[in-house]
Amino acid sequence: MRFDTFSRRQLEALSWWCDDSPHRERDAVICDGAVRSGKTLCMSLSFALWSMERFSGQSFALCGKTVTSLRRNLVTPLTEALAEAGVACEHKVSQSLLILRRGLRQNRYYLFGGRDGRAAALIQGVTLAGVLLDEVALMPRSFVEQALARCSVAGSKFWFSCNPDHPGHWFHREWIKEAERKNALYLHFSLEDNPSLSPEIAGRYKALYTGVFHERYVLGRWVTAHGAVYPMFCEARHVVDAAPACARHVISCDYGTVNPSSFGLWGCAEGVWIRLREYYHDSRKEGVQRTDAEYADALEALAGDLEIEAVVVDPSAASFLECQRRRGKFRVAAAKTDVLYGIRLVGAALAVDKIKFHSSCRDCIRELGLYRWDLESGRDAPRKEHDHAVDDMRYFAAYALGDGGDRNPFAAVAASRSA
Repeated sequence: MRFDTFSRRQLEALSWWCDDSPHRERDAVICDGAVRSGKTLCMSLSFALWSMERFSGQSFALCGKTVTSLRRNLVTPLTEALAEAGVACEHKVSQSLLILRRGLRQNRYYLFGGRDGRAAALIQGVTLAGVLLDEVALMPRSFVEQALARCSVAGSKFWFSCNPDHPGHWFHREWIKEAERKNALYLHFSLEDNPSLSPEIAGRYKALYTGVFHERYVLGRWVTAHGAVYPMFCEARHVVDAAPACARHVISCDYGTVNPSSFGLWGCAEGVWIRLREYYHDSRKEGVQRTDAEYADALEALAGDLEIEAVVVDPSAASFLECQRRRGKFRVAAAKTDVLYGIRLVGAALAVDKIKFHSSCRDCIRELGLYRWDLESGRDAPRKEHDHAVDDMRYFAAYALGDGGDRNPFAAVAASRSA
């Protein structure tokens, strides 16, 4: 991997710790801003070079939301770049350990996933000379603070990167707003700070996100979600009166007993997923509460004679899931229920016309127009109303369009680099 050029901001991230840098006495660096702005690779390369220059025989931590995402998004490109710089890399996958060697120097880099509060226990006990936290805004505060507390070696430093989130997020309040008091260097990145990103790909990203996600992931702002959750939805663009023959079919289910139950049948034709038909039952409105068996019958009627790849169901609907498994007619998949992840997937797909709706799916179309952010919650959350068909749509998107919950599936890479 050879780099033709770096932007001024990337060079700051690469060299802030060097002896001739005005920032060399800082204890930490924080890199935030737009997606694909080059902050992660530059920061991780800088971290590795700093640690190999300043220490030998020490332990460090590389932290991501999950170890899988950390390996894919940080470790793989980092080791390729380090090999070009003459640093030998040994990746012990079973131990989640990276060993770097250059000359007589050698250091250990342990990989940690900070997905939830239980992760804090994983990093206890280790003594570190430095820690890098990639996607720190996605990690619980308990894990981050435990990781920082492990850095007791003289000369240790902290390295943070993230995309913006809600302005009330603890990391924004405690670190970005308090960067000077924490003796941290704050570097804000834009798409223009990545010279390897072509104008065409940069334009694609600017068109891909809308609403709050455009402000955060393209403009790099810490802003509050407000207004419609899916402002990019337009009936003239996204609703069709006829659907082509589809090669794949998936059914998504948001199951309710007192609350409405919503099932959507989705078909894929030439890369576009279409909600072909739906089943929607509101027991309060209809005055009739249905059993698991009756819902299972309705699901089979919705499928008709089509070959269904999977029925995706909220895992909390335990009795309905068991009913489906006992019948054995469909392969059942537990839905990924991360709300913001699903909303990002659906919004990105709507923005590039990768999701459409048959005009008969009136309940989903109705909810798309009514679904709003909850401005009073103090966090990123939609209102708990008009959210049943759009919930089953989220489950579908996480199954059919997602990549395991770590990254947006519509990401693209453009680099003017030669191997």
